[in-house]
Parts: sequence; structure tokens; C-alpha cells
Amino acid sequence: MPGLNANIDLVIFDCDGVLVDSEVISCRAHAEVLTRHGFPITADQVLKRFLGVSDREARQTIEREMGRKLPDDFEAQMKQAALQRYASELVAIPHIGEAIAAIDLPKCVASSGTPEKIRHGLTCAGLFDALAPDIFSAVQVARGKPAPDLFLFAAEQMKAAPARCLVIEDSVPGVTGGRAAGMTVLGFHGGSHCTAAHAELLRAAGAAVTFDDMRQLPDLIAQIGQKPDLIAGFSAV
Repeated sequence: MPGLNANIDLVIFDCDGVLVDSEVISCRAHAEVLTRHGFPITADQVLKRFLGVSDREARQTIEREMGRKLPDDFEAQMKQAALQRYASELVAIPHIGEAIAAIDLPKCVASSGTPEKIRHGLTCAGLFDALAPDIFSAVQVARGKPAPDLFLFAAEQMKAAPARCLVIEDSVPGVTGGRAAGMTVLGFHGGSHCTAAHAELLRAAGAAVTFDDMRQLPDLIAQIGQKPDLIAGFSAV
């Protein structure tokens, strides 16, 4: 209906933990491969340290701490381990398909994952056709989240002004990056990786609203689209 979202031109979705419930799967795969290469770490530690961080930047951090380089095919090994688990374990975030269909605005994906990982995850979850071809990866920009580069790139490609973009994120780096890009960010904490403290972490990072059920998203977007000043009055869920 015209005018319902007069203040929003684009909705930017993160992928892992927002569209697909993949964070726990990815963390298990990353922990397995890193430990095999002499960097002992648990899936929980991967989650706490690297949630929302691009694979490239996570690798740089790990190599600094190890004092040596990881193998040249390390990313390929991690990707293969994650994709193998995706085929049998990955599911979409509950109700996200209905939410996407109900949002009558341009939409895109801006993810820290590689293009192949994003495509595979969305395909396994049955969401790829609903969002393609407007899918952007951190490999397309100089700096991944928490830098604003990926969000600004997505907005530019979609021909939307950053101030008129709404970001849906589940990680502190993602929220930080969206806010640094001058965008409004909604923090989602309904993924299987989220703890009771997750909503507060997202609010502290700058999320205007937090929510844990994708059935809420279309109405939240409609309210913000009509009256952005309502953000200040929202109670976190």
C-alpha cells in the first residue's frame, strides 16, 4: 500500500542468524578445522569471538595470535566443513519466508560469508529465489563488519540512500557496521545461538529495536516506515 513505508527505501538482511539458523553449525565447523590446525578452540569460543566477523578478518586475527600462517587452502577447508553440515542440519529461521513475502519493499542480503556459502545456505533453507540476485558479500569490499563498507556497498548497488535503509542484524559487529553506515538497525535475537543476554548486547551496540520472532518484523518495519520517531518509544522484546 503506497505510503506505508514512506521513510524506508531498502531493507538489508544479514544472512547467518537472521535468514538461516546457521551460526551454531558454522561455529562447530570452524572450531573443528581450527583445532586440527593447532589453534584449539571450542564452538562456543568461536561464537563469542567471531560472530558477525568476516572469515578473512577472523583468519588474520588467528594468524596474529598463532604467530604463523594457516595453510593456503584453509578457507576452502572451513567452507567444505560448513557446507557438509549445511546439507543435513541447516534450516531457515522460523517464519522468515512469510516475513520476507509480507515486506513490500526492496530487499537485499549483506553477509560476512563468501558468495558460495551465502548461496548454499539460502538454497538449503529455501530462501534463495526470494532474495536473488541482490546478495552481497564481504569479499566485495575492503573491510568487513564492523566497518560500514558492506552496508554502504549494498545501498549503493540498490540505489538507496543510507539514511533510508533498515538493517536486520543478529551480531554486535553487524549492528555496529550498520550504525556506522548511518542506517537504522533492528537487532534479531531469535536464532539458536542467542543467549538470554543477546538482546542487551545488540541494544548496547546501537540496535534501535530488538525482537526474537520474525512474525513481528513486517509490523515493526511498517511502524518505523510511517513514523521513524516511534523508534524511541519501542520496548525491546
